[in-house]
Formats: sequence, structure tokens, C-alpha cells
Amino acid sequence: MRLFDILGPIMVGPSSSHTAGAVRIGLTARKLLGEAPVHADISLHGSFALTGHGHGTDCALIAGLLGMQPDDLRIPNSYALAEQEGLSFTFSTVQIRNAHPNTARLQLTGASGRTLDVVAESIGGGRIRVSSIDGIEANFSGEHNTLIVHNQDTPGHVAAVTSALMQRHVNIATMQLFRNAQGGYAVMILECDQPIPTDIEQWLSHIDGIQKITIFNQEDPS
Repeated sequence: MRLFDILGPIMVGPSSSHTAGAVRIGLTARKLLGEAPVHADISLHGSFALTGHGHGTDCALIAGLLGMQPDDLRIPNSYALAEQEGLSFTFSTVQIRNAHPNTARLQLTGASGRTLDVVAESIGGGRIRVSSIDGIEANFSGEHNTLIVHNQDTPGHVAAVTSALMQRHVNIATMQLFRNAQGGYAVMILECDQPIPTDIEQWLSHIDGIQKITIFNQEDPS
């Protein structure tokens, strides 16, 4: 157990799960979208749906979508700030089978028209887990530099992606592969030790069968 697990995150309260975790879900979704969202349809499950408003979960999710961190003092005013920045949103409740009690589904649209459908869980202490991206099972924390590649499930794509990272001197810490059917739609998630250079997106997008690339860096690569 880490000291962070005992003390919890530096945050604007009242709850690490319902507030700090919710901010991180929103912020992670924004980074996965790759641009500022202009519209968000947000569905809350379980405890998020039942007690989220009282714990500020709704304000926290919007704050994250605006790019705020869990300790940002502006979190309670996120609705007004969203209106100023042109972010429209809706909230609803949903039942998701076998989902964690603190789960949110965010369906986002960016200024360029890019879309994202992400399901994420607040698992305690301000930590989160992304469990689905665009309808495909996933499992990552958003605590590492991450490359997410959506592709057709055909031979050669894993080798192409890992080779591209190797050529850029990026070490892979973990790698997960998901698909909806053999030869169907697939997602690979690679958590890396170094920031992922942004030029890798343009390089990989030219490969036949690769449909979408998302780069999630903790900090901008030098």
C-alpha cells in the first residue's frame, strides 16, 4: 500500500471517490478525445447516480472535461465556466451490468467533430479505471503515458505499433489487446515509460486497417 492510498489525493472535496475521482474521469476523457469537447452526454450508474449530485460528482465531471485537476478551486463553478467555454452537456442515469458503483459513461464530441464513448470507474482514493472505449473492453488507469490504437483485427498491426515505439525509444510497460470478434474491431492499449511522440499518430494512420489513434501523455513530450 502506498502512502497516497492512506492519505488520499490533494483535492477539492467532499469525496475522493465522488469528487476527485470524477474530476479525473472527466480529465482523462478529455485527453482521450484529444481536444476540448464541445458537447457531452453523461450517464451516471449506481452510487454516482444516487448520491452524485450531493457529492458534487456532476460538477466534478464537467470540471475535468474543462481540463481542471482535482485540487482546482473552480470545480464548484464548473457549470458556469462550461457555459463560458462553449461546452454543452446533459446528465442522465443508466444501469450498466456488472459495473462498479461509481461509474460514468461519457459520450463526447469535440470541436473538430471527433467523438468518443468512454466508460470509467472511480475506484477509491481519487483513482480511476477506464473500462470501455468506443464500446470495446479496456482496462487502464490513466496514470501512465498511454497509446491506444483502434484497428481491424488482422495480422501485422501489433508489430507495426511496437516497432514504431521502438524506433522512437519509447519503452512499453504493459500491453493489452481487446477485440469484439476474430477479424473484427480491435483495440490495443500500450502503457509506456516515456511520453509518446505526437508524430506517431500521423505515421500509424497511414497503415491500412488502423482506424483511430489516441495518445494520452501525462506531460507533453519534449
